[in-house]
Amino acid sequence: MNFLDLNLQYESIKEEIDKAIKRVSENSAFIGGKEVEDFEKEISGFCGTKHALGVNSGTDALFLSLKALNIGPEDQVITTPFTFIATAEAIINCGAKPVFVDIDPETFNMDCSKIEEKITEKTKAILPVHLFGQMADMDGIMDIAGKHNLSVIEDAAQAIGSEYNGKKAGTIGDFGCFSFFPSKNLGAFGDGGMIVTDKEELADKIRLLKNHGSSSKEKYLNLIIGFNSRLDAIQAAILNVKLKYLSQWSKKRAEKAAYYSKNLKGTGDIIIPYIGKDRTHIFHQYTIRTKSRDKLQAFLKEKEIPAMIYYPLPLHLQPAFKSLDFGKGDFPEAEKSSEEVLSLPIYPEINSKDQDFIIKEIKEFYNGLRPIY
Repeated sequence: MNFLDLNLQYESIKEEIDKAIKRVSENSAFIGGKEVEDFEKEISGFCGTKHALGVNSGTDALFLSLKALNIGPEDQVITTPFTFIATAEAIINCGAKPVFVDIDPETFNMDCSKIEEKITEKTKAILPVHLFGQMADMDGIMDIAGKHNLSVIEDAAQAIGSEYNGKKAGTIGDFGCFSFFPSKNLGAFGDGGMIVTDKEELADKIRLLKNHGSSSKEKYLNLIIGFNSRLDAIQAAILNVKLKYLSQWSKKRAEKAAYYSKNLKGTGDIIIPYIGKDRTHIFHQYTIRTKSRDKLQAFLKEKEIPAMIYYPLPLHLQPAFKSLDFGKGDFPEAEKSSEEVLSLPIYPEINSKDQDFIIKEIKEFYNGLRPIY
């Protein structure tokens, strides 16, 4: 059994994918061009934003968004410690300081009630993460941002297509940042990313930053110091094929998640995923909580069931962030979550036989066939 079987997805749309790759190969336009422009247009339409700008990774999407807002040394950006390192890494690589806010234990997202106490005169932005496929409390975040004149960058790397009060992930703040890493719900055949925004001036700045500071209007005229962060045409072509299926894949993920939840609810001390009010969850991960996490994971491994931990160590305790001078106990909810979360296999093509087997073995564990403590 695989935690994620990307080959099943490929086989289901193989003819379209192969045709798209062949088209790019024959046209020999591998960087930028029509394939990228077409995909940007489709993402813009899907999200409902005026601009969509392809970049080479979700990490660069965050980094360039911060740079476009002129965030740099001495600045502070409020974010969560319970996320992939790229979120805070992008802040530090701009020369700014990540200021962590503890999480809501139900959604795993930033706890809005703890944001204002972290705002200082150096705070320039809030960077919420829509973890596991469910959006953070964007009404609360936007209210705080408006009150304190702060920018908002949505890390929607795991949440493309999810909604909050009818608005899609990435479309509420100044910027929305997506990752097309192969394991994402909309995954490329390599790295890829996208930035969406409604703001013309910011979109123009991103266009310069991602292409060595050069405008497409005049070749070899560099207006600012930029970076090389362009989306490959082959990745754009593949992603454009996949985008047509994203909504139905998200629906299937939600169905698989509901099946897990129905059958695992009340089993041992398991806490099934919580879905917030007025939100949709696209289940990039199906993540349960249990105080017996490590023993359960080991038990499932013996049964050849892969279960993953996202994330085993919150960012404030990572060696890479030692200079920030945080310690154990500073963000108790994030720390507790890192000790209890376990993600089960979920993808649109997972079959009921595999899900039933996973559910059966989890119940077996809690029925005492293995000691829990």
